Amino acid sequence: MAPKSILLVMDMLNDLVHPDGMGGKSYVPLCEERGVYDATKLAIRRAREAGVMVGYVRVGFSPDYAECPPGSPVFSKARDNGVFTLGGWGTEVYEGFAPEDGDPDIVKHRVSPFYGTKLEPLLRAQGIGRLILSGVSTNGVVSAAVREGHDRDYDCVLLEDCCAGATREEHEHALSGLKRFSRITTAAEVEF
Repeated sequence: MAPKSILLVMDMLNDLVHPDGMGGKSYVPLCEERGVYDATKLAIRRAREAGVMVGYVRVGFSPDYAECPPGSPVFSKARDNGVFTLGGWGTEVYEGFAPEDGDPDIVKHRVSPFYGTKLEPLLRAQGIGRLILSGVSTNGVVSAAVREGHDRDYDCVLLEDCCAGATREEHEHALSGLKRFSRITTAAEVEF
């Protein structure tokens, strides 16, 4: 019998994947070219039809950026650029994949969806043993989720067509390393 699953939609935020967001010049073209928007919608629909929980992971910081690490190469410019501010448009999930009432909202302050979040207690409380992973970036949150999920004894499944990096090379390089820690499939082929 397959373990109970959750589909995690990670960092599919306006700041990153909306054409008007700060990621509009990096993630949006590759997401459009690769069909990530439609594939993610398909994965969410299929998960809901199968009765699988859909959880949303969002990076964000309070308006004073108290949780934002000033020395981080990834987040140090967030304050200067006014991005990833919780409570604002930028940290809302892109409308095409918007959560429904009752969907878990996991807010993170680092790359990993596990570090300092409610994700692990949620998974344990719900008896979830399999993580079905999607989002941006493949070499950021998706990679961290796969590696940490693996080391926490979760069965990890990566939906390759529901992920993107800022470049095709970033995406493909991340995938080449993640196939050791997860099964890689697509939104249409995954078994929920």
